[in-house]
Amino acid sequence: MHIAILTFDGFNELDSLIALGILNRIKKPNWRVSIACPTASVTSMNGVVLQAQASLAEAAQADAVLVGSGMQTREVVASASLMAELQKLDPQRQLLGAQCSGALILAKLGLLDAIPACTDLITKPWVQEAGVDVLDRPFFARGNIATAGGCLGSQYLASWVIARLEGIEAARSAMHYVAPVGEKDEYIERMLRNVTPYLPEGTDYVNPELLP
Repeated sequence: MHIAILTFDGFNELDSLIALGILNRIKKPNWRVSIACPTASVTSMNGVVLQAQASLAEAAQADAVLVGSGMQTREVVASASLMAELQKLDPQRQLLGAQCSGALILAKLGLLDAIPACTDLITKPWVQEAGVDVLDRPFFARGNIATAGGCLGSQYLASWVIARLEGIEAARSAMHYVAPVGEKDEYIERMLRNVTPYLPEGTDYVNPELLP
């Protein structure tokens, strides 16, 4: 199982690395989480340099892809070569999630047609200009596509991916590990409240009490 986190120059560290940390709580031999970049290394909005662990071509073949955000997302969507690579993303065979301005990338790829999205406040007008309704909530998913708004919303994207691929108890365990001491039950409850309504119906890990 390969989960790729798309990360570009100017990336927001919280968006990519919180998801990376939570997703890596799954300790299975076939579970791989990668920072996927268009170049050998990328530099964050605060000067942190990351070495790529996977290419965009590898990400296109991953089981799940999270599209990270950053200060240069509009440059990404303006790049014909980058967008050509990203056209290979396919929600028919992959879970696709977008964090904050990553929603703009999904919108420009035509993957949010008739699907509302969550994003950050700065990116909101750009996503709306792309013809996508923006929700005032931290997380939303429909089918195999999910979006999160606000840096700390990345915990919901990561939990959604884990719940879809490994079950809700695995997501609960991952959140328990990273949540602050003394607030673990509160964090788990909040995660379940945000994520569970968007898990497929008819599966054994859906809690019907949390459905809207």
